[in-house]
Amino acid sequence: MADDDSALRVIETQVAMLMRLGEATRRSAPRPHRALDRAAYVILRFLQEAGPQNVSAVATRLNLDGSTVTRQVGGLHRDGLVVRTPDPLDGRGSVVAASERGLAQVDAVSKARREVYDEVLRDWTADERQELAGMLERLTRDMDAYLKGRGPG
Repeated sequence: MADDDSALRVIETQVAMLMRLGEATRRSAPRPHRALDRAAYVILRFLQEAGPQNVSAVATRLNLDGSTVTRQVGGLHRDGLVVRTPDPLDGRGSVVAASERGLAQVDAVSKARREVYDEVLRDWTADERQELAGMLERLTRDMDAYLKGRGPG
């Protein structure tokens, strides 16, 4: 039990530090890395992978309130990074898709981020990188499941 508690203390601290360092890296990096804020990047990456979605689907996938996503999508639309079309299933809503400009920006940011991680992990073996990738995917998936099981808030 003590070892498990010790591991949880390390995990909690290291996740907090990882989030902090990720933001600091984004702010200190050249333009391509900073072209999108975190919210815009996550929404555009989701739309890039999933294709056009209504705001409710984006909110559900990202564990956000619909009004938050509506506001963020509004900013992306004003910046020409997404396009809106009427939702064929709900005339009151709209479907959003990443625009060509949005896809180009998210690709540029993704490439810049991969270059940073490649440099940071330069002394890691391919197996270590694969193990980290798998563990991060699992952590993200399990945190998402935890949040969805508990409900918003």
